[in-house]
Amino acid sequence: MMSIRAGRRPLGTLPLVLTAAMFTLAQLGLVKTGMGLGWDETVYVSQVSSHAPPAFFSAPRARGISLLVAPVTSWSSSTSVLRAYLAVLSGLGLFLAFRAWRNMFPIKVLTLGAALFSTLWVTLFYGPQAMPNYWVAIGALAGAGYFARARSAVVDRTALWGVAAGGALMAWMRPTDAVWCSLPLFALMATVRTWRRPWPFAALAGGLLSGAAQWVAEAYLSYGGLGSRLSEASRIQGGLGWNIAVGDQLRSLGGRTLCRPCTGQIPGPEVTGWWLLLPLLAALGLVTAIRLGRAASTSLMLACAATAGLPYLFMIGYAAPRFLLPAYALLAIPVADALIRLPGTVSRGWRPVVTVLLGIALSGHLVVQYVVLERTVQRTTAAHREWDRTADQLHHLSVRPPCMLTGYQALPVAFYAGCSSAATSGHNANSTPGEIVKATAWTHVAVIVAPGAKPPGYARSWEAHRIDDLRVYIPPTYRDQSRQP
Repeated sequence: MMSIRAGRRPLGTLPLVLTAAMFTLAQLGLVKTGMGLGWDETVYVSQVSSHAPPAFFSAPRARGISLLVAPVTSWSSSTSVLRAYLAVLSGLGLFLAFRAWRNMFPIKVLTLGAALFSTLWVTLFYGPQAMPNYWVAIGALAGAGYFARARSAVVDRTALWGVAAGGALMAWMRPTDAVWCSLPLFALMATVRTWRRPWPFAALAGGLLSGAAQWVAEAYLSYGGLGSRLSEASRIQGGLGWNIAVGDQLRSLGGRTLCRPCTGQIPGPEVTGWWLLLPLLAALGLVTAIRLGRAASTSLMLACAATAGLPYLFMIGYAAPRFLLPAYALLAIPVADALIRLPGTVSRGWRPVVTVLLGIALSGHLVVQYVVLERTVQRTTAAHREWDRTADQLHHLSVRPPCMLTGYQALPVAFYAGCSSAATSGHNANSTPGEIVKATAWTHVAVIVAPGAKPPGYARSWEAHRIDDLRVYIPPTYRDQSRQP
């Protein structure tokens, strides 16, 4: 207890504030505000944007991220403004999530944990994006922290509100992930007498239910029930079951934002080393916590990290590095605790050596994370610019709003072009060939065909145009009408 008080007295939470501010600045400087929106981002943003009609919203998605970005996207189509807004919010979220543990760990541990989590390339990359996984991580870490505080026999209203807010944020963003992250908390309340208190249970259950209410209601209104929506979500994700995706996650660490199908070589140890060391460092964090009398708090984080990562490591047939952001956030504090205490585990003469070696290792880790981030940003920006260029060329072909696109990468290109999108098959199927043909009577329609592929039967007689390596088919009748004065 003395070490906690000594760590908090000089600067309070100022180091944590500075770490969060640096995280925001790093996003603005390294991720680039003009990167453009990704595929999933266009789906979420289109729900609350005047730039394009709402894209098809598949069963696994939740509308939390759409509502989070609505204050900006409802009046501005600027990606730069949106990125800056999310960078500031993510910095604030980082501070609040780690601050939730301030009475249980020294500020130096929390600051190092925040620094470790916020300097991962995947955290920096997704912090300013309109994607839900980072916010699940923030909700999971903050909620677990307030839950640990709420176990006291004295009712802590602030902690109870924190538990509810963390649960609501997770469920608001991804209800199924919220359940996985919360399993250890419910298990503790069900099996351990000292954790069996009604108010934390009510706060957690209430937060989860309030966050997931819209998703559940939508399941009954649009999917035929909660079971049907969960089944459809599982189908879209390849069918949840026993699928070992550890190797897929390792492959994605090199900067692959979606590894589906996940083939190719696993990156070298300079890229994957930190990931492979995580279980060992987490175990060392637990040993440290036992020695310092904070085993309960550390065990809680480790258990939540394990259940948060379980479905994405062993129950899904593909990988994306963002899936494990909640686990990384929950592991950050125990790992930081272990690293800070590590020099003290050797003899006094070796401590400077161990400290220097740790500094070198962490510096090398930062360099690798920066290199992966830079390459990922460059590759992603180039892909988004191709979509923007395709949309611009479609405008030159008189495919302008109101319009509808279908075919290869039609969903993101449609957002860039200000069009709606339609698909007759796949995870985003929302139309039929007949409905697309009927739409040509009242709107501009274009079919985008991938290199080497054939157009659908209904479009083979349409005018063919080339945009880079793509071919675009446009019905001649409506195109001729659009040219008339």
